[in-house]
Parts: sequence; C-alpha cells; structure tokens
Amino acid sequence: MPTNSQQQFHAFYEGWIQRKQTLLDELLTLSDAPDSQHKHIALIESVLSHYQQYFEHKTRLQNDDVLLLFSPTWLSTYERALLWMGDYKPSIILRLADTALQDLTPDQIRAIERVRAETRTGERELSAAMAAFQESVASPRVLQRVRRVGRLLDGEIDELDESMGGMRNAVGELFQRADELRVATVRKVVAVLSPPKTVRFLAAALGFQLRVRRWGMERDQSR
Repeated sequence: MPTNSQQQFHAFYEGWIQRKQTLLDELLTLSDAPDSQHKHIALIESVLSHYQQYFEHKTRLQNDDVLLLFSPTWLSTYERALLWMGDYKPSIILRLADTALQDLTPDQIRAIERVRAETRTGERELSAAMAAFQESVASPRVLQRVRRVGRLLDGEIDELDESMGGMRNAVGELFQRADELRVATVRKVVAVLSPPKTVRFLAAALGFQLRVRRWGMERDQSR
C-alpha cells in the first residue's frame, strides 16, 4: 500500500507536471517573440524555481524511504527504464544543449565542453560509489544475516537494523549527490548561455521530458 509520503508526492507530482507544460508553452512563445531581456530572465528563473521545488519535495520523500527512488511509482515504465540514480543522467542535459543550440560562439562551445567533462567525471564517480555500495550490500556477512532473519537473537537483530539503517543513509547520500550534480549541470549551462539561448535550451529540456512521459504513459495504458 502507498505510504502517506508517497500519496503526498504523487499529488505534488501531478500538479508539477501540469505546471511544467504551462512553462514549456511560455518558453516556446517567448522564443518566437522579439528580444525582451527582462521577460527572458523572469521566465528562466521561474523554470529553475520549478525544478528546485521538485528536488526539495523529492528530498523529503527520500528521507522517508530512499528505496522508493529505485523504482518510482509516479513514473511510467519507460521513464523508470531511463533512470540513473533516481532521475535522468545529467549528461542528457548536455546532449539536449547540443541539439537545441547550433549557433554557439567559440567561447561558449569551449565552456560547454568544460561542463561536459566535469559532468562526466561526476557521473563516473557516483556510478563507482553506487557499485561499491551494491557490492557491500551483497557481501556474505550481510546476506547471511538477512537469510537468518527469522532466527536472529536480540543483539543480532539490533545489529542488522543498524546495518540496514546505515545502508539507507549511504544510498540516500548518493542520490542526493546525484541531484546536486543535475542541478549544478543545468546552472553551469545557463551561466554560459545568453538569456534567449537559455530559453531555447530549457524549452528543449522540458519538451524532451514531457514527450518521454506522454509516450511512457500511453504505452502503459495500452497494455
């Protein structure tokens, strides 16, 4: 049965997705309009704030039960298949920048390449840390205790509970670092681009995510 935290997040997420579609429509409209610096900046901040709300709500859910993020029930099957540590890989953001922005200056291209290198390094470090964590979970000592869970003595049960709590904390920290990398990647890209180009970049990112969700939900419903 869904926990209260899950139900609250489901309700938040549905409203968040609807707001994302509204923001995409505004981005597309503004990208076709004459330059208006203050409108570009205001809308960019609205989009970034929208994502910040998502990460804040996800962190609260993660603190309640981080294991939910391995297979989020609020996502379609297809969306879950694309997950890397609870969400999209940050490097996907950079691929969207490549396709949405064909007129970058040489300085902007070099800056984006630096962001790309930093992001890939961060992804490798987190993937290695997650692999090490999974190896520790599958260690003979832990597995032996889990298999004997019905026959453990009081002291052993306390030790197992402590071990499981430590594992949840460890994976929670990794997922938090992954979210921080996602946020940092977007912020770095935005810092490189002019406001009009940032609007185009964000429109590509939101459009991609909404298309994936729509296709995944339709696919699930047809089964």
